[in-house]
Amino acid sequence: MEESSLKENEINKDLEYSARAASSIINGEVKLKVGNTALGINALFETIELPFAEINAINLNDYIVTIKTDDGDYAFSRLGSWCEPFYDMLCDTYNKAVLRSLFIKGGPLVTARGSVTIDEPETNLTVPAPVHVYENNVTSLPYDLTARRVPLCFAESVEKGNYEYTIRLDTGESYTYAKLGYDTDPFAGAVESRIIKLREQTLAAVKQIDPALTAAEASRIARLIPLGSAAPVAVLAGTAPSFVTALENKLSATRAAESYAVFKDLSGAAGIWLGIRKNENLPSDPNETPDDPPPSPDPDGAEETGAPDAAETGTDEYLLWLIASSPDGARAAVEFAEPDSATFIYNTGGDFARFAKQLSRALEAINFKREVIRLSDEELRKLEYSDYYMAAKRTPALQTIRSSFVTRIIHSTPESWKKRLIEGWGRRY
Repeated sequence: MEESSLKENEINKDLEYSARAASSIINGEVKLKVGNTALGINALFETIELPFAEINAINLNDYIVTIKTDDGDYAFSRLGSWCEPFYDMLCDTYNKAVLRSLFIKGGPLVTARGSVTIDEPETNLTVPAPVHVYENNVTSLPYDLTARRVPLCFAESVEKGNYEYTIRLDTGESYTYAKLGYDTDPFAGAVESRIIKLREQTLAAVKQIDPALTAAEASRIARLIPLGSAAPVAVLAGTAPSFVTALENKLSATRAAESYAVFKDLSGAAGIWLGIRKNENLPSDPNETPDDPPPSPDPDGAEETGAPDAAETGTDEYLLWLIASSPDGARAAVEFAEPDSATFIYNTGGDFARFAKQLSRALEAINFKREVIRLSDEELRKLEYSDYYMAAKRTPALQTIRSSFVTRIIHSTPESWKKRLIEGWGRRY
């Protein structure tokens, strides 16, 4: 199985490489230094820092390292015997930044090298790439924008072929991993064991939320609403009405109770999806108290600062959110059953069910950091949002949802909120 090209303890961050640069900004003899978040380029009278967030591809050909960025290409030659070590260090550190941006924590369970065929609505191509299996995802890491984190909670089916393995998601995308050689079986085994584990965790959550479920009902509900995703209330109710009642009881104890009542009135059960996610900010020690989020003057402060939501520092093991369709299906509202959270309005493109799946996919990809969705393109390119910028470039569902964002509504009075909701949906009902 593949090992990282440069182990963490072998990387000398103070090492400088001598090269000749060719670009629209800097040319001639330069010194190169690989940092944790950027590549430093120093000439005699000029210094440039290339943030990894703005690097779209890294290539090595004929002993020339070419870096493609948002603002143009940089070519580095005359690296001599240090060409490949520089390339390896740059790619390795770059991919560490990509992993951070995709909210991937911990080490991989399996690593391999092969190729991945990406089949998405706007992308269909095959690229060579290192492939990693993590606890809840499979991530391929070519040194460009085709890096993909595939969340296993959305896996609908898998297919094992002749030295290849395909994962199909319920959101319509599929990813085929090939040329893995002897790592094919360990790769497939790790993926399948993690899918089973995630389903077990969902089943445990479903049974904890509604202990009255029969074994068959709990199994069907767990299939419909894996942790980290959302499902239609009408379908959940048709499978096990008591489970929807249990979710509504949980909602009734949150600030989203009033919103949910309005959505039921305007959208009906057929127009509402409910989602469940694990509260990752619970202390591992039940007697431990999580740190309070930093104060913010903004009434939707958690959205502005990226700080943990207040509810996430509480003791509820599972957090809820909901997606409600406007009566005509053209727009949707998204509400989180947590304090200090705004209501988000989106265009659905006329297909509410497809939008709801894409929204779940996007939120899971960014670990529910909702500010990523509403930031403008200009804001997203600011240094403090560099990880979000990298994630958006590599997550088509997030790009779709960002482009669909209309506005957000701050909760003030119930009457004012409802009035703005109806206005945000574009009609009077």
